[in-house]
Amino acid sequence: MDTETRIINERKEKLENLRKQGINPYAYRFDKNAMAAEIKKVYASLKEEEKDSMRNAVKVAGRLMSVRIMGKAAFAHLQDDSGQVQLYFKQDELGAKPYELFKSLDIGDIIGAEGSVFKTKRGEITIEVKKFELLTKSIRPLPEKFHGLKDTETRYRQRYVDLIVNPDVKNAFVMRSRIMQAIREFLMGEGFIEVETPTLQPVYGGASARPFVTHHNTLNMPLYMRISDELYLKRLIVGGFEKVFEFCKDFRNEGIDTKHNPEFTQMETMAAYDDYEDSMKRTERMLECVTRKALGTVEFEFEGNKIRMAAPFKRMKMVDAVKEATGADFTNISLEEARDVARKFKVEIDDDMSIGFILAELCGELVEPKIIQPTFIIDYPKDVSPLAKVTKYDPNFTERFELLVAGMELGNMYSELNDPDELRKNWEAQEEKLSKGDQEAQRTDEDFIRAMEYGMPPTSGIGIGVDRLVMLLTNNPSIREVIFFPTLRPDI
Repeated sequence: MDTETRIINERKEKLENLRKQGINPYAYRFDKNAMAAEIKKVYASLKEEEKDSMRNAVKVAGRLMSVRIMGKAAFAHLQDDSGQVQLYFKQDELGAKPYELFKSLDIGDIIGAEGSVFKTKRGEITIEVKKFELLTKSIRPLPEKFHGLKDTETRYRQRYVDLIVNPDVKNAFVMRSRIMQAIREFLMGEGFIEVETPTLQPVYGGASARPFVTHHNTLNMPLYMRISDELYLKRLIVGGFEKVFEFCKDFRNEGIDTKHNPEFTQMETMAAYDDYEDSMKRTERMLECVTRKALGTVEFEFEGNKIRMAAPFKRMKMVDAVKEATGADFTNISLEEARDVARKFKVEIDDDMSIGFILAELCGELVEPKIIQPTFIIDYPKDVSPLAKVTKYDPNFTERFELLVAGMELGNMYSELNDPDELRKNWEAQEEKLSKGDQEAQRTDEDFIRAMEYGMPPTSGIGIGVDRLVMLLTNNPSIREVIFFPTLRPDI
């Protein structure tokens, strides 16, 4: 029998003994009135071995993380949402039977304790326990103290254990909440309202990605987990809303790596009467504001690079960026010449790729990984931007931009195409690509075209990958570190 199984069996025996004694090992509630961090702060001024003169009763609850028994007295550390605080148990104070119960408890058990505060001669704020109760019996042992939970796969699979034994992990998720709240406050301050759009959609759209497919039994029809909320936000613009935003879960049936998870969080806006220049300016203001609120500064470090998230961000046309990297001018180039450039720089392309797609691939391989400071790559080829308006200077390019920071795409935005006839032509080209096996090609959404035929004002939106933004601002190189429960293959 392995050690863990033996410990589990021993704890199950304790569980039964507790029940025989009439003790409920899974209590209903506990009336706590203080947090560990709060107690340490309030009583920090106590002198060594000094007791709270008011003998105020504090009630704390949390998980036992250490126990040190010394005959008829014991010290323990209790961990709650705010941190840890030391507890002091004495048999003379508690009584023999309650003290024996305490000695039978295990690391990981959840208890409630009531007592008064003092500072030990070693200077540690401590609660002298007057009474306590077991709130939840822990059956499985926590990872051993000194080695902890280090295996990354296990950490992600058992995030609940990761959060218990690696408290610093929690900081990234607290920061995630602050970042999302800061985005929300910024947009609402600019007159946006928060909305909700469908997760299950009869036609997936708004991006080029492979969807997850399900079936609705009652309606006997396929439904798709959304890959984007974009087309529904634009329907709301048609309906008369002028500024909307949504934090949405998107789902894309694609590979998994340090920057991609099949389920991820996107923040997307739509603003009537704006173009992509307006969206760039709003993105700069928003990210500068959010970074300052979250970190207290606009400067931070990510993977050894010092980054400054302050407006204005650098702007580079895609053709200029690729010309700088390769020497090739894609405003005046043949398809075969474009292929030769890709071959020269060992960028993998498909035989059916157009000049625009080759340009985008070159940018993605040769330019984007080298961008560290916040930079807008602007004016994408029309071939790769079916939902964007063409530029005023060249119909082969669109008013689209992507935001790159630390070699990572952080957002995608454009002046929205609102010409229903042009949109249909673009989607027909996408349907042809789909018929040739491109599983990420976009589909024709007839209802959306109908909406466009009612008329959508000039509109532009912002799309920000929330998970990646959190990665940047918490200096975490993997998306799995900022998603509570990343997608993994089951292990049981």
